[in-house]
Amino acid sequence: MRIFFALLCLSLVISAHGQDDPQAAGGAGSVQNGAEPLSTSYREISLGMSLDDLKTALSKDALFGYRGDEDVSLIPSREETYLETAGASFIRRALFQTKEDKVYAMTFTLNTSLVDHYSIFTTLVKKYGEPAYLDPEQAVWEDDNTRLSIERPLTIKYIDKAIFTSILNESGARKSQEIRLREEFLSDF
Repeated sequence: MRIFFALLCLSLVISAHGQDDPQAAGGAGSVQNGAEPLSTSYREISLGMSLDDLKTALSKDALFGYRGDEDVSLIPSREETYLETAGASFIRRALFQTKEDKVYAMTFTLNTSLVDHYSIFTTLVKKYGEPAYLDPEQAVWEDDNTRLSIERPLTIKYIDKAIFTSILNESGARKSQEIRLREEFLSDF
């Protein structure tokens, strides 16, 4: 237990130090010595690909149980499409989000009986260097375009930062309009 607590404290100190100096912790836009640039793809699936290309890649990959359009849902008000599919073996579920026919988020929930958090974390550290942000719930690697995270219990997320930021901005504007309309409605009384 003491070893776990010591490692947790050490990781928090490293994380806090890295937030003061983003370059030291592999912060946005940086690549550590020997580390690879962040990947925007997993196997044949990548951020930015079209929904049709995603469907084709999933149907060809035995690691996914993609069944066709029954796995796809559309949210018309936000011009977004969600594709969720079961996985086989190491991947339990996969969720892909598209906007304007481009994949901007990929979420893989892994099978914890076949792979563990530590193995995934150490693999990502070896490949990309230390995370830009680390706490007991998640580790995050970022560059100017991509955010890659591993979250507990065991989920890996790839996010296109530009598209995701535009969605957040649209959501904020929509919320402001809803608040204004509500105030106008209430003032009528």
